[in-house]
Amino acid sequence: MAAYSWGDLTIGRIPLRETFTATEGGGGDRTLDLEGQESYPPLTRAQVIARHDGINALVAGQCIPVTFTDKPERSGYYTVKSAGATYTEYLNDMVTSTWKVSLERVGSDAETDLQSRLTGAVRLNDFSLTGERWHAPPIGHYGYYTGSTNPTTMTRTGADGAMTVYRGVPANTSPRWGCPPTAYLVGRVKVTTTGAQEVYGVDVPLAASGWALSNGFVNVAPSASATLDVQAYTGGAYHSKLWNVSVAGSAASITSWDGATLLRNDPEMCIMRLTKGLNPGRATLDLTLRRGSRFVEGYLQTGTSATLAAYRSSLETNTSFAASGYVTATANDSDSNRFAVGSARSFTAHTNGGVIKSSATAMDFWIGVAAGGGSAVSGDAATDLRNQYVSCMPEAIYGVRR
Repeated sequence: MAAYSWGDLTIGRIPLRETFTATEGGGGDRTLDLEGQESYPPLTRAQVIARHDGINALVAGQCIPVTFTDKPERSGYYTVKSAGATYTEYLNDMVTSTWKVSLERVGSDAETDLQSRLTGAVRLNDFSLTGERWHAPPIGHYGYYTGSTNPTTMTRTGADGAMTVYRGVPANTSPRWGCPPTAYLVGRVKVTTTGAQEVYGVDVPLAASGWALSNGFVNVAPSASATLDVQAYTGGAYHSKLWNVSVAGSAASITSWDGATLLRNDPEMCIMRLTKGLNPGRATLDLTLRRGSRFVEGYLQTGTSATLAAYRSSLETNTSFAASGYVTATANDSDSNRFAVGSARSFTAHTNGGVIKSSATAMDFWIGVAAGGGSAVSGDAATDLRNQYVSCMPEAIYGVRR
């Protein structure tokens, strides 16, 4: 509940104080105009800034869920028409963000299908892999429809609960499904910055350290002793493994970043770009995380060719299937899991468990976990994760009247 017993208004992922007035227009288009103000106090300054930036990050034409505490009959799916906010700071005293958002109603979940436009693209790979078309809508969705051919399903349980993952989604289809607006964000991908403040847009400040990228199954964060701390959620908790990313060999592991920014930040998919100055030149690492995925994707680039690598920071006995596109731990760890890592292009296996490419300016890789280790269910085995990575399926969501 919002401060001082105000109701809660959520526009997309942005939590706001519910306003008294919702101005609506009828006719051909049913519009909803909202305006309000967020302030410090009672919020923190960081919260006000995050909500201000989030309002300004809303994109015209974007379909988003909107929910109200005190006006629940107005909850539903809307497309954004316009959005803006005015920021005022009274030094050492008060900060305000006065915002306005204009929306066009699509409908309630009972009258709206959410359509996932899946590209169905298969990554160029050196292993003759066709990939596996898979898709994970929000926890709480219903009525998943792909026409006359149904996909198979599996259940993955993460920090946000049990999520249904659809496997073998028919080609050339855009699945449709329903979801209560109040459940749309459960199981989302999210990025947090310093102080665990969630970031709501892309054109917003992001700390070079102190960030985290999470979808409830995988949580990725920077590490002081390695490059990445990739945590896997199994058995009711996150379990950490440290990974190095290096340029010019294992002796040059990156342990800090000069900058971080977001290329995409949606509930179904986030892409973060990390930048590191070299001497001379620079390296960039793009990290991608999708809703429902057991792995994080990486794309490392440099201006001049070098030896590029991504590998476990300490030796963990592993078995190389580099000829098939992946490397995995030989035995279960203490959490009954096995790490898995790979690339779509030919690579050499690292001794610690990982991938190396020599004389390269770019390297793609993925890092994940075979949950359950040697007893992983179908869909969570290392080969399944490899196939799901090769089937690169960016998603865009549209609201369609039923």
